[in-house]
Amino acid sequence: MRLFDHLGVSVDDLPRSIAQFDPVMQALGCERQDADGSVSWSKGEDELILFPARVGESGPHRHGRVGWQHLAFPVSSRDEVDRLHAIAIDAGWTAVREPKLYPRFNDRYYASFVEDDNGIRFEFMHNPPREPAAAD
Repeated sequence: MRLFDHLGVSVDDLPRSIAQFDPVMQALGCERQDADGSVSWSKGEDELILFPARVGESGPHRHGRVGWQHLAFPVSSRDEVDRLHAIAIDAGWTAVREPKLYPRFNDRYYASFVEDDNGIRFEFMHNPPREPAAAD
């Protein structure tokens, strides 16, 4: 059984958030589904849903406070991290951390962090497996 089925996120301005999320989610290979009062993107059985906040103008979320921290998307290459980062920036996300290596995690971990107008933070990351040691 999967660990997660879907992730729901509340946003202040649903149309503005759709404009920011849609290019990124499409670039990740997700399919969009519009519904009354929400929109979702899915890839296989995984789904991300945006809902309008029940209390208007209650955002943005502040990173580091109780609640949402970030959502990391594993991708196939450093070039893909760079590409997704650029797509997010073009869609109005703010760069929190430009694409770079994160040796504090390991010497292969390459990632970028972006944040939307609601304070929702995404990480695009490439962390290839360690090369197996050569047999003697």
